[in-house]
Amino acid sequence: MLDSDPPLVISAPEPRTLDLIFTPQQLAEFQSRYRIVETCASGLASLPEDVLEKVRYIVGQPPISLQTLHQMKDLRCIFNVETNLIDNMPYEVLFQRGVHVVTTGLVFAEPVAELGLALALDLARGVIDADLAFREGRELWGGDGNATARLLSGAEVGIVGFGDLGRALNRLLAGFRTHTRVYDPWLPPSVLADNGVEPATLDEVLSRSDFVFVVASVTSDNEGFLGADAFARMRKGAAFILLSRAGVVDFDALMAAVKSKHIVAASDVFPEEPLAKDHPVRALPGFIRSAHRAGALDIAFKRMGSMVLEDMALMDRGLPPMRSKRAERETVSRMRSKPVDKN
Repeated sequence: MLDSDPPLVISAPEPRTLDLIFTPQQLAEFQSRYRIVETCASGLASLPEDVLEKVRYIVGQPPISLQTLHQMKDLRCIFNVETNLIDNMPYEVLFQRGVHVVTTGLVFAEPVAELGLALALDLARGVIDADLAFREGRELWGGDGNATARLLSGAEVGIVGFGDLGRALNRLLAGFRTHTRVYDPWLPPSVLADNGVEPATLDEVLSRSDFVFVVASVTSDNEGFLGADAFARMRKGAAFILLSRAGVVDFDALMAAVKSKHIVAASDVFPEEPLAKDHPVRALPGFIRSAHRAGALDIAFKRMGSMVLEDMALMDRGLPPMRSKRAERETVSRMRSKPVDKN
């Protein structure tokens, strides 16, 4: 390959595809600006030596051994378009070499936040149950149908985790004039205060909130940290909305808290996906279920393509990526969220 040839990109984005993350116009631009070698995740290591030596960018999150990485002398950036940082490559060596590892997870923040708001409003006003009752001819009219209804406006709200998703959710909640407390041990209090929320302990978020949104990623520090004790500390009748990953909760304890009518809950994520047909949460009253669909909108996937193209253009000019979120040396090895296998 001549030095004047287009930069080389290895494409292994599974479970995504290039057609999923790029519009036709973006894909045409991508193909015109770069030489693209497509492979599957397991096939990267067996690519020809001249491909590995010349690759500038990888789109995807395939496993990369130290031996394979040593062959990639021109590598500048790995674009993780699955968005969960997976323990399948030597991150420390990548950082030492100045290779960027970035994720496009920001594209999911807005759609997931919107569905989270919808779930909270339903838990507050019983929209789904009222509709089902109406269909079956057992509806309750007027105030008779509002025995457990409440307002989100002006409510005490707690958010666990304040990354991209937590911030997107907070922007939506601003219109409801909520008093919002946030627990995020990875952020200094000033960052939370600058975003108009009250820094709080986990106990304060749980015990003083009418609505608790959990948007924290699973890490080596917090797997299963929301268990029976946490749910017992919540206000009776409070709403618990799980939007990030089921791994941060003891799911059996969550179901028990709902079954006892101490709290109500909603979740877009579950311990195993797809969930077994006979899983008890399917028939649990007071629990709203969503099949991990909060972020899976075509508009979100297509925003990935825009981010990738813009960041590649910056790096082609010797500048750092700015649209995608860079993995941090101090935290990348602590991530534990399960990768998705379905778009």
